[in-house]
Amino acid sequence: MIYPNEYFDKIDKITIEYLQKNKIKALILDMDNTLINVKEEMPENIENWAKGLKGQGVKLIIVSNSNKKSKIEKTANKIGIKYIVFAKKPLKGGLKKAMKILGEKPENIAVVGDQIFTDIIGGNRCKMKTILVDSLESKDFWYTAWKRPIENRIKRKITKEKK
Repeated sequence: MIYPNEYFDKIDKITIEYLQKNKIKALILDMDNTLINVKEEMPENIENWAKGLKGQGVKLIIVSNSNKKSKIEKTANKIGIKYIVFAKKPLKGGLKKAMKILGEKPENIAVVGDQIFTDIIGGNRCKMKTILVDSLESKDFWYTAWKRPIENRIKRKITKEKK
């Protein structure tokens, strides 16, 4: 339940080839420290990556636990996608709502995020594929920071198993 199907150190290493090979037609994207940093800035490489995948027919949606609609809306508008606020991941509700909006089966959707205890567990509970990525910055919000040592151990184990 806590292990992702895949782990990339950077979100923009998720390629169209990888998605096609794994029959992934849609991505549910976390926002904080996955798409934007703590200053609410989206790096240009991530914006280009998202727009590139969207241009190749990959469906994208932001599903965030944040209740700051204006922040999420600004990020979603930047890449021209829909969003869901206050999703309460790892609960299933927000992810299931995203699945309906995307119009895809769970096996053709991947949940992408930087947190195991929200994004990965939530995606696994919904029988979706899961992709863990490193956080954009090492600085975390207080409610996330306490979980990082556990997540880092899991990442080290995944990296070791890949080799």
